[in-house]
Amino acid sequence: MKEEFISLLRSTEREGIDRVISKLESMGFFTAPASSKNHLCVEGGLLEHSMNVYKMAKMIREQLLAVQPELKIKEESVIIASLLHDVCKADIYKKGLKWRKDDQGRWEQYEAYEIDYTNFPMGHGEKSVMMLLMCGLRMEQDELLAIRWHMGAWNLAFQNFEDKSCISAAADKCPLVTLIQAADNLAAHVLEVDKS
Repeated sequence: MKEEFISLLRSTEREGIDRVISKLESMGFFTAPASSKNHLCVEGGLLEHSMNVYKMAKMIREQLLAVQPELKIKEESVIIASLLHDVCKADIYKKGLKWRKDDQGRWEQYEAYEIDYTNFPMGHGEKSVMMLLMCGLRMEQDELLAIRWHMGAWNLAFQNFEDKSCISAAADKCPLVTLIQAADNLAAHVLEVDKS
């Protein structure tokens, strides 16, 4: 799966992509979980989730183009946005010990992932965008918007009116935003629901 992920990124021939791949490797992206307790909370879950989002995004793009051939959603933009939307998670999960009660009501320790945002507490989508830009990745505006706003309504609970207006404008301007939001949700809440 890692080889396919890297091959897809390199297929874009995008300036800075090899630096991004090196950074992902050094940050632990390929072994990180996708979440601390929800979907794909397993070693390598983040890689699997990113590939699932890509597969869903690719399928959605193909279906949209079949219905509306003039729609402007580039294949390389789908690759960039879907595979790199969650790079912000690469350095936040740490293994730790937690306590729970077993079947007999006795306390037991178990290994679990804990979240630590102290490395670069920038947020979610905006952190992914910043990390990619800091690696020197050349991105198009629709890719920046799709990665920044990929959480959709899930990111808005604590945001202000201005952010709600921005996400709406981004979705109206750029079909890739809605495509990545849909692919991310389908991957996390349909494909991965039984794998957690």
